[in-house]
Amino acid sequence: MTEVTDGEFTAFVNERGPALLRFAYALAGSQHGAEDLLQNALAKAYARWPRIRGDAEPYVKKILYHDQVSGWRRRSRRPEVPVDVLPEPPAERDSGHDVDLRMLLRDALLTLPPRQRAVLTLRYLEDLSVEQTAALLGCRTGTVASQASRALAKLRQLVPDFVDHADRPEVNR
Repeated sequence: MTEVTDGEFTAFVNERGPALLRFAYALAGSQHGAEDLLQNALAKAYARWPRIRGDAEPYVKKILYHDQVSGWRRRSRRPEVPVDVLPEPPAERDSGHDVDLRMLLRDALLTLPPRQRAVLTLRYLEDLSVEQTAALLGCRTGTVASQASRALAKLRQLVPDFVDHADRPEVNR
């Protein structure tokens, strides 16, 4: 690659890296998984950088999504090895109830199938339209709408406390 191309790629990563990491975290469900997912996606994008036309962020997000689904499929064929003690998540500086609610919501999100989690991530975290989400995931708009509806219904069922909590004005800042 040329210095100009390297500079463009570096500028892209510096500018959009944190947003892409948040997107990867929402897909992977863990910081380490998100970092690995993003690193692999950026390596793939770097190899194709001269051929990427226009905005590179949707291209990288599509790589992230496809890599996450591929990894999920591989893991379903190769079971995980259980461990005796799980590492503790980092402590949050919030009231006890908010932390508990966030943990419940995070655990509930992780129970969703990858496509539903991806739809919720794109629609509500990335604030994409149904059409943009469908284009990014390579499916129809009806599929996005139905997956979002099913995912939200499942979350409401798993974390009924969240619906009441979200209606409180101090939370909606």
